[in-house]
Amino acid sequence: MIASADPATLAATFVVLYAAHSVGDHWVQTCHQAGAKGGDGTHARWACAGHVASLTVVKALVLLALVLLTTVTLSPVALVVGLSVDAVSHYWADRRTTLAALAARLRLTPFYQLGTPRPGHDDAPHLGTGAYALDQAWHVGWLLVTAFIIAVGSAL
Repeated sequence: MIASADPATLAATFVVLYAAHSVGDHWVQTCHQAGAKGGDGTHARWACAGHVASLTVVKALVLLALVLLTTVTLSPVALVVGLSVDAVSHYWADRRTTLAALAARLRLTPFYQLGTPRPGHDDAPHLGTGAYALDQAWHVGWLLVTAFIIAVGSAL
């Protein structure tokens, strides 16, 4: 029999993870990490790891606030497992070549490339790219998986 999570715990966990993700991915991530994390070599992998580590700390702190300020009870083991799954999925996508390859495999390359500068030009300096949309959708999907892991694990 599969354990079932309290719907309120699941919802609260997802909501705080979503908010923490938005803050951590856009405000806590450094400009250096954002620019380097998708590159080649050890330096790029460390930049991505640093981003994921700081993002995971933000998520852990917000989940701690959820536990301390509400009646929600979360299992420490479920938190570690859930945040680990989230961190791995975030690192995988933020290395960029991995997400681009998945988009290509799913025949989404035209959408992935939407909004990028034309070759040889810097004429699209904005956030509204297909790559960004697919990146954020990937992360939000994994936030939901993480919320389920934490909520169900906490119900055991």
